[in-house]
Amino acid sequence: MLGIQEAASQLGVTMRTLRFYEDKGLISPQRAGTMRIYSRREIGRMQLILRGKRLGFTIREIKDFLDLYEVDPEHVEQMRNLRQKVQERIKDLRKQKKAIEQTLDELVAIEAEANFWIAKSRPDKDASDAG
Repeated sequence: MLGIQEAASQLGVTMRTLRFYEDKGLISPQRAGTMRIYSRREIGRMQLILRGKRLGFTIREIKDFLDLYEVDPEHVEQMRNLRQKVQERIKDLRKQKKAIEQTLDELVAIEAEANFWIAKSRPDKDASDAG
C-alpha cells in the first residue's frame, strides 16, 4: 500500500497524473479519510495505462481494455480487443511512417537544390556552409 506521493514516484508520474486517471475512472485507490492509498492492483493498472498511452492508445481505448479485464476472467475478449486495437495502431503507424519518409525525401531534395543554387551563385563559397 502506497500513498499518492510514493505511488507517483514509483510510476514516474506526477500526483496530478494519478488524480487525472482517477477522475477518468481508470483507477480507484482506496481512501483513508482524505488520503489516497494505492494497492498493487492500482499500481498494475497504472502501469498498463501508461504503457497504453506510450503506445498511442486513447484514454477511452485504455478504459475499454481495463473494463474487459474485470468482466472476462479468461481474458479472451480482452485479448481479442487488444489484438484488434494493436492491428489498427500498427496500420496507422505504418501510414505515418510512409508519410514521414516521403516528407524526409522531399526535404532532402529541397536541401540539395538549395545547396546547388547557393554554390552556383557563389562559386567562391563552399556549398556546405548552407547547412
